[in-house]
Amino acid sequence: MRLDHVSYACEPDGLTATAERISAKLGVEPVKGGAHPRFGTRNMIFPLANAQYLEVVEVLNHPASDKAPFGQAVRARSEAGGGWMGWCVAVEDLGPFEERLGRSAVPGNRKFPDGQELTWQQIGIKGLIADPQVPYLLRWDEGTEELHPSKARPASVKLDCLTIAGSSERVTEWLGTDVEETLDGVQVQWIAPNGTPGIMSVTFETAEGRIEI
Repeated sequence: MRLDHVSYACEPDGLTATAERISAKLGVEPVKGGAHPRFGTRNMIFPLANAQYLEVVEVLNHPASDKAPFGQAVRARSEAGGGWMGWCVAVEDLGPFEERLGRSAVPGNRKFPDGQELTWQQIGIKGLIADPQVPYLLRWDEGTEELHPSKARPASVKLDCLTIAGSSERVTEWLGTDVEETLDGVQVQWIAPNGTPGIMSVTFETAEGRIEI
């Protein structure tokens, strides 16, 4: 179980413009991700060190986005002005979470221009919608290791710190294990929620120093 990526819902002017602003701050170019047909969304990727990444995600005008919780979450965050939507923890076995949450993980996929396909199973988006401080969870399917978004380009930026309105106790309860064990060296600053809990900012180590978004 480890922190896999952070998700940023695009702002009102769309995916490309939002990714360009983040690119200017981090000093690196994004990689075109692609569409998630089951969720009605699409993304752009910033590969990070330590097998992690930042995705900027946009909801599409597609029926899937009305039905899929992930599409619903992206739409709600974008309609609120955009910004940090959530964080994601990768696990090897989703079974304990399926049992505890009383529902099955759902499949996700994204096709590459060369025809290769990245596939995974995920769960916990409904929990994130209800309580945005908690991460959602995924398991990358076997055989997709070389397609992980962190490998889309050599990374020069590192995820350094999350500032989360919420509590480590609540997230530990959600994960069923000490949240510190999932962070793989990434720091978390927990602050008392002033309004809705969730990620308030993310700090990165870049060639120009530490950058907070």
